[in-house]
Amino acid sequence: MNRNDAKIIELDVRPQLRNKLEPFQLIMDTVKTLGQDDIFVLHATFKPTPLLGLLKMKGFVGKAEPQEDKDHWITTFVNKKNKHWLEESGEDDEADAPAKASRERQASSPAGADADTAEPKTIELDNRGLEPPQPMVRTLVALDRCRPGDRVRIHNDRVPVFLIEELNNMGCAYTVDEQPDGTAKVIITKA
Repeated sequence: MNRNDAKIIELDVRPQLRNKLEPFQLIMDTVKTLGQDDIFVLHATFKPTPLLGLLKMKGFVGKAEPQEDKDHWITTFVNKKNKHWLEESGEDDEADAPAKASRERQASSPAGADADTAEPKTIELDNRGLEPPQPMVRTLVALDRCRPGDRVRIHNDRVPVFLIEELNNMGCAYTVDEQPDGTAKVIITKA
């Protein structure tokens, strides 16, 4: 199959983002429906860098392009086997940067038997002030870097309802501590 024969699935989450709504679940629900030869085109108000990394872990590659309207980014995702469809335009694969950085971090960390016996680590993330879906995507990317038993502590503007649903699906344990100012601190232990 070639790119011209592919089914194009478009999703515009700019209205949700402008209304401070979390579009992550809508995006992931759309991703679940994609066939191997489908092209997913996402319209957002910013470059979805964390999402590029997250979907890379799920077997997709993506390319984000700013539009003339400064609040409009179009990101195209394809199955990694169709990566060449993105390269036909001659631009680099935007999703490689987060994956490369992750590989570099892993290469610089201790390996071998010592890594298996190391104490559980904790990653701290202050997600306050970030536009959705960045807090959720940042948290999931951090969890992906963790070993079972490691923790991710986050501080969000509010209780992350969609993240909690995803954590339940992943089998991760978590505690939510709502703060007097309306923010929420969550401690997640990777399953």
